[in-house]
Amino acid sequence: VVFNGTVAAFAAAQHRSGRGLPERFPPGDLFLLSVGTYKLSRLIAKDRITSFVRAPFTRFNGESDRPGEVLEELRGSGLQRAVGELLVCPYCLGQWVGTGLLAAYLREPRAARTVAAAFAIVAGADLLQEAWVAVDNRA
Repeated sequence: VVFNGTVAAFAAAQHRSGRGLPERFPPGDLFLLSVGTYKLSRLIAKDRITSFVRAPFTRFNGESDRPGEVLEELRGSGLQRAVGELLVCPYCLGQWVGTGLLAAYLREPRAARTVAAAFAIVAGADLLQEAWVAVDNRA
């Protein structure tokens, strides 16, 4: 309900502003927003540094086998548990993050591209770090 209401309110505001919606999205922008969404969703859901955001809804359950990531279990019931489920699932968060980046892109394309690019750069750096570890382990 919250997600759908937020999207509907944004769509109505976008329509009232006279900006409307683009007929097409450049493939490069879609790729950039996708990679940015991937990284930001993963950072929120799994990264050690954002565990304080998830702490009211989860319990620490140990280190992940992924660098910089932690394992957490849900706590509570009702709304607390529902928010926890959203916050520990990068796939679930992807819908929210992606929609937020798209809304930002429709309002301020340059700013949204910049934010998405920052997270895409970090995702690329993560990929290179993983590749280096794999090569180093084989050597």
